[in-house]
Amino acid sequence: MVRPTQLLHPQRAPAPVRPAATVLLLRDAPQGIEVLMTRRSMTASFAPGAYVFPGGGIDAADAQAHGHSTRRATQSDWHLTQAIAAIRESFEELGILLARHADGSHLDTAQIAALDRKAPFAAQCAAQGLTLSGGEVFVLAHWVTDRDLPRRFDVPFLVARMPEGQEPVADESEQFEPLWVRPADALARHAAGQFFIIFPTIRTLERLQTYASVDDVLKACAVNDEPLFTSCPRAGLMNGHESRHMEHEMPYGELALVCPDGQIVHELAWQTERPVPLLRNVQRLTAPNPGFMTGPGTNSYIVGDPTTGHIVIDPGPDEPAHIERLWRAAGGDIRAIVCTHSHPDHSPGAPRLQALCANAGRARPPILGLPSAPTSRENSRFTPERTLADGERLVLSAPDGTAHTLQVVHTPGHAANHLCLLLEEDGLLFSGDHILNGSTTVIDPPDGNMGTYLDSLDKLDQLCEQHGVHFILPAHGYVLGDHPRSGDNPGAPERGGARAAIAHLKAHRLAREAKVARAMQAIPDGSIDDWVKIAYDDVPERLWPVAKRSMLAHVEHIQSMGGFNV
Repeated sequence: MVRPTQLLHPQRAPAPVRPAATVLLLRDAPQGIEVLMTRRSMTASFAPGAYVFPGGGIDAADAQAHGHSTRRATQSDWHLTQAIAAIRESFEELGILLARHADGSHLDTAQIAALDRKAPFAAQCAAQGLTLSGGEVFVLAHWVTDRDLPRRFDVPFLVARMPEGQEPVADESEQFEPLWVRPADALARHAAGQFFIIFPTIRTLERLQTYASVDDVLKACAVNDEPLFTSCPRAGLMNGHESRHMEHEMPYGELALVCPDGQIVHELAWQTERPVPLLRNVQRLTAPNPGFMTGPGTNSYIVGDPTTGHIVIDPGPDEPAHIERLWRAAGGDIRAIVCTHSHPDHSPGAPRLQALCANAGRARPPILGLPSAPTSRENSRFTPERTLADGERLVLSAPDGTAHTLQVVHTPGHAANHLCLLLEEDGLLFSGDHILNGSTTVIDPPDGNMGTYLDSLDKLDQLCEQHGVHFILPAHGYVLGDHPRSGDNPGAPERGGARAAIAHLKAHRLAREAKVARAMQAIPDGSIDDWVKIAYDDVPERLWPVAKRSMLAHVEHIQSMGGFNV
């Protein structure tokens, strides 16, 4: 867990969340699913003027109305309460009533018009002999309002089929202008500036547009009777403009690290001219070497503070301007330079940075790491001044007792001499190229080995569990971590933070290996060129030359375990 003393921004308590419920009323149309939306009042306290789905707060009476509703055997008490709240709100706001007569028929619009939208809801329905259709309302998604907003809600986005014979009639106080719209059309109109919808609505419509029919939606929701996804978004800045992100999106972990309480201050646009503060004791400076293999560039990290001095992790390529910016960001006080491995975008800048310190009258910081193995390529030769031992600790300390301790973790796999570093006091894992954000690292034999790579992932998972690590700082891409990924595999045990990212990555690797094995079985006499077309059919063909390198590592791993022999 990050020490509060190292946070960049003062801690604050986000606004409390209130329970609410909203419902997507769906119908099938010739061009696909349509959803009922309505415009909120311009004086509303939350999202004024936005087009939304009907809904509102959950009342105590909703939980007391279970006896007036149908329910599924798998529907929890809380989900039924949410369903009843959504049924009540759609009745009060739009005159839509998800309830049935004793003979199973729905009310029509004229019958609903005779009811009082302001009278106690459940009692009125019971007096009319109606049974609420809570068992026909399913949970699609679960949203918690962003931490930066002054009014926050914990709200399921429910789905139900629109009853036949009913037409929406807005209450003209909270909701206006009900309309039926295809999700894709709503999103297109929003993009054109003609249809204001807020972030959770956008993301929910994006998911909804992938279904062909209402039945498909309801069947998907009924599988586990739990939300298909859950999110409490985070917001930052992209070139100065507000940018919101869900848990599966690449910037999310970085926003959680830098602004845990939801302050919208962190700039996410990549740049190389100045270091990006992540904590008081961690800065990231991205080298100006963007590309196909490096993404936005190689991340160099500066750990420490003016009272302790600094350690630089991965000085990157030998690019003079980048090396000088690293030196200046550390105030010239660099106590050690650590290279996670020998690849040419990570270690070549180390001697220049060391010389810059010496030329400025400072002590020469040692260059630390692991020497290249004989299997390394010619352009990846590296010999440190001192070889680091697995489990060794590099300590920066100040007279006031402040300390920053980096534990060395040998992690062969991407390269034979790869290592990671754990900042123990703050639970941060500097992963080099072993774990990336936005892509999977290439395992390129003979220096790369899939078996040792997977073993190293297990080693890192155990270390993260032991130290409560929430965040991973990769050599390429944003910070990873802070959220569970149980939605990717609902049957798996939930893991949060860094362990979730590691579990997701390992599952992805093993799934790919299974595809490689199937390709080998389908074409026993085939070549790598034949197998890549099957095993990487979900990857653009232009990426196959790189994919074949990792595929060879998978083939070797399969064969080493006594698998399919070619």
